[in-house]
Amino acid sequence: LQLLRSMAEARVERNTITHNAAISSCAKGGAWRSGLGLVRMMQEERLERDAITYSAAISTCEQSGLWEVAFCLLCEMVEGRLERNARAYNSAISTCETGGAWEQALHALREMATIRVETNTINFNAAVSACEK
Repeated sequence: LQLLRSMAEARVERNTITHNAAISSCAKGGAWRSGLGLVRMMQEERLERDAITYSAAISTCEQSGLWEVAFCLLCEMVEGRLERNARAYNSAISTCETGGAWEQALHALREMATIRVETNTINFNAAVSACEK
């Protein structure tokens, strides 16, 4: 995040790629508030948000089990006419696992089939784990 601030101070252009990298870093560091804040910042600065942006943002929700937020981000992808991909759903289902939301995990699996997103072992394992909790 400091690098993004430094870029702004140095008048270096920040773009979707730089923000996506920062959001991914937030996900890896468990900094969900910062990651989601960056998505909102992109919106305010009218920077393009793409499937990578949202997949990374959904990943920031995983460790904290913020499944409601993860599904709101999936809805934003629909509103933005972005293709929901397996990575976004993997993260959302894993968030359900952490948050103990087994019904939503199963709903996500059904939705993947409905919109023809390829499912895989990771999706099903995460959903089974969500059902165990």
